[in-house]
Amino acid sequence: MIRPATRADIPTIARLIRMLAEYERLAHEVVFDEEELAKHLFGPRPAAEVILAEAEGAAVGFALFFQSFSTFLGKPGIYLEDLFVLPEHRGSGHGKALLVHLAQLAVQRGCGRLEWSVLDWNEPALGFYRTLGATPMAEWTVHRLTGDALARLARG
Repeated sequence: MIRPATRADIPTIARLIRMLAEYERLAHEVVFDEEELAKHLFGPRPAAEVILAEAEGAAVGFALFFQSFSTFLGKPGIYLEDLFVLPEHRGSGHGKALLVHLAQLAVQRGCGRLEWSVLDWNEPALGFYRTLGATPMAEWTVHRLTGDALARLARG
């Protein structure tokens, strides 16, 4: 079962994010505060949405996503920030069900694309996405500003 997350799911979302970070070898980068996370997901102007995959009443995976926009298509899109299924539930269709749900939302919302990034070493995920017909965008390089570099640029 796939369902939209609610504010009451914040502890579950936080736990799943931390587990994803461990899997991606990035646990040292997890610094969020749960109240701040709740504000950004369920406050007056949500920055992102979360859907949960459940089995027997317990969350076994999640997808966190937000609206993007394609100037070339002239349409909104959905950017999938994170997708994670507990290791013991992988191969049971939960990841695909989350992606099917996101594709349905994209179509319902008139989006022109659904896109995401994948760590280049994560061959199980890369293989899974290929089976769905996803195309890697090898010619694009992601850039990021955080911390001091972001603050420095903001100061002009």
